[in-house]
Amino acid sequence: MSLPPPEFSRVIRLDQAVSNAAGAHIVATPQECAALARRFGFASVERLDADYTLADEHGSPIARGVLRSALSQFCVATAEPVAEKINTPFVIRFEREGEVPQDEEFELSADECDTHFYDGTTIDIGEAVAQTLALSVEPYPRAPDADEWLRKRGVLTEDQAGPFAALAALKAKKD
Repeated sequence: MSLPPPEFSRVIRLDQAVSNAAGAHIVATPQECAALARRFGFASVERLDADYTLADEHGSPIARGVLRSALSQFCVATAEPVAEKINTPFVIRFEREGEVPQDEEFELSADECDTHFYDGTTIDIGEAVAQTLALSVEPYPRAPDADEWLRKRGVLTEDQAGPFAALAALKAKKD
């Protein structure tokens, strides 16, 4: 069974592109943005683009660049859309598939924080940027009125429900 193609696919043949020191710019179409929003469970992706350079470093292609996006995620409390802007640098190391045995641990240093695998001849910089986007968003988006919304429904805050709150209640009963 083969996987469907990625929503934001920008395949680069390495024999033609490893030395693009001048850089490149990629932009997602509105249809690709909508498909990425569905895939990652976002309310919407209004914009996604990236500037990058690609170079060979120690036998591995390395993409360095900046990712920019405007999107909305669902609030973890109210499920209302919460707007977010992403403007983040990235470094993506591409390793040839099969070079690291699947049953061995694969440890990454700080300068290799994002690694993608490729077939040896092409890389998909669009898919790598899309995955970087998914890792760059706020993990627990909250609407401005989320705390009030939760309070009205009787949800306690951590301070109210935590172990020190229980101790304070016991102390208050004692006094």
